[in-house]
Amino acid sequence: MHDRKYPFHWGLLGDLQDGRPNLGPTARLEIYRLMQFTLRDVLEQHYGTEAADALFREAGFLAGKEFYENVLGRQSDPGRFVGKLQEALKGMGVGVLRMETFEPDKGNFVLTISEDLDCSGLPETGHGVCVYDEGFIAGLLESFSGRKYLVKEVDCWCTGGRTCRFTAEVLAS
Repeated sequence: MHDRKYPFHWGLLGDLQDGRPNLGPTARLEIYRLMQFTLRDVLEQHYGTEAADALFREAGFLAGKEFYENVLGRQSDPGRFVGKLQEALKGMGVGVLRMETFEPDKGNFVLTISEDLDCSGLPETGHGVCVYDEGFIAGLLESFSGRKYLVKEVDCWCTGGRTCRFTAEVLAS
């Protein structure tokens, strides 16, 4: 393995009160999307679309696990987990989460995220763009349940839907 400059840890997010006493913890959505889509473009140019998707999904997975540990905290009750997640995502301006199918015992979920940080308001492209979100949701679900999930976006703002819809199914062990 090679030396790494930036292995992720929650401390990399910094002390926002100290570092941004005048601007605070928020920024315009355009600047987030500028970073996301320029990074994605460079990754696609160098490695191809499939590899860029895989890297975004993997980063989302790591983020979902870290978000679970550092924002939600360990949860044992499925309803409380979903409630805290809905509150956190809305409070941080990520999106409005709704569970359409919620079967934690079977490991089946269908969920939507409206006003999604990544794509709401973008032009229709004919393909979904929320692969990072797929990884993020998989990381959250695995952290909560201890089971691995396959998460797929089935509707996206960019495919004509007005909400992002994801299926999540537990993978056979």
